[in-house]
Amino acid sequence: MYDPSENAAADIAAHFHSFTNLAAHPEVGPLVITKGDGVFVEDDKGNRYLEAVSALWCASLGFSNERLAKAGSDALRGLPYYHTFTGRSNPTVIELANKLLSVAPVPMSKVFFANSGSEANDSAVKMIWYYHNAIGKPEKKKIIARLNAYHGVTVASASLSGLVTNHRDFDLPIANILHVDCPHYFRYAEPGESEEDFATRLADNLEKRILAEGPDTVAAFFAEPVMGAGGVIPPPATYFEKVQKVLAKYDVLLVADEVVCGYGRTGEMFGSTTFGMKPDILTTAKGLSSAYAPISAVMVNEKVYAPIARNSGTIGTFGHGFTYSGHPVSCAIALETLKIYEEDNVVGHVQSLMPQFWKALRSYEGRKYVGEVRGVGLVAAIELYADPENRTSFDPAVKAGARLVEIGLTQGLIVRALGDTIVFCPPLIITAEELDELFARFERTMAIFEETIG
Repeated sequence: MYDPSENAAADIAAHFHSFTNLAAHPEVGPLVITKGDGVFVEDDKGNRYLEAVSALWCASLGFSNERLAKAGSDALRGLPYYHTFTGRSNPTVIELANKLLSVAPVPMSKVFFANSGSEANDSAVKMIWYYHNAIGKPEKKKIIARLNAYHGVTVASASLSGLVTNHRDFDLPIANILHVDCPHYFRYAEPGESEEDFATRLADNLEKRILAEGPDTVAAFFAEPVMGAGGVIPPPATYFEKVQKVLAKYDVLLVADEVVCGYGRTGEMFGSTTFGMKPDILTTAKGLSSAYAPISAVMVNEKVYAPIARNSGTIGTFGHGFTYSGHPVSCAIALETLKIYEEDNVVGHVQSLMPQFWKALRSYEGRKYVGEVRGVGLVAAIELYADPENRTSFDPAVKAGARLVEIGLTQGLIVRALGDTIVFCPPLIITAEELDELFARFERTMAIFEETIG
């Protein structure tokens, strides 16, 4: 029988965790979060933390928004569930689809709903393959993503992700998924190479890869506007401009993975706007409901949708979807989330905080163990190096990033380590005063880290 006073032991006994060292978990144990309030959360021991990563990049409206709670409650009392198979629908999914089309960064035709970013990207892969069959190009199936990208953990979306831990011993990636250069200027630029020249080289390499594979076999290119779980990597100047010219030349679809960047995170409603992307397909999740309920969306333009629709007529159905696609409760919460973004001018609030956010972050440039500070809007990273001047990384056995995160917890701060890269992605509702408090706690964390890491 589960005893709430024994959370740690009960978790270790029964819970199969995501992205966790399962062998070490019985010794380390869980951090059990029991409640939230604005940008703060509290554990089962009564410790209170400023959540500087929005949990997993997603709680954009914080952890206690009453409007979202009410939207979910009202929806549960009205229509707790119905499906969207065989033409069935409900008022909230209809309204949400239309709302998303109205805020999309480029003209889109239709919206397909799923339950996570992984499912959205997996669905996009299937749509891309279905589309090329429908237009009579059955050989045009290869999909290109980038090293260090993160697109999810289903079989297809994990294959797109360019991260070793998502592939190793899962027998991934699957066939027809390819990877090209990571656009991390600081790490991969050649000596004396400008951002623009670096972008030109990467675009040229992409074209060479398409030609090597055969343009008639390359279907699509997946890209996050800012790479998230790969380390918060913004594109170098002119990167997407040059990449999109290559894609257009060889009729390769562009998929914008906006799962992290969407809904104000970059200082615009979508990262595609920030970086001049004009996607054929756009995937989104996380901030769509501020993570108050599982939901994701795939927006497709008419070029993609029309052949898919025609082909489904030939077959008799579009044989893809999920039991919970367009779930009325999730849709109601997402719809209310979008209304809050608009009514509270959340994008404007983000823009007002960006100077303060970046002034604080830039103050860490030149610190003893700081190699690079990077990001955009209200998403950023500080990458730790043992010797920043010579760009010497810490020995992995040191687990520098993980150590800093643990020190942060003692200071009432939750940040995230991606290797030795420390991520900041606070709820978009954070105030100027709370932002000051975030960096006060981080400064104490850094000071302890610097004293103890040597």
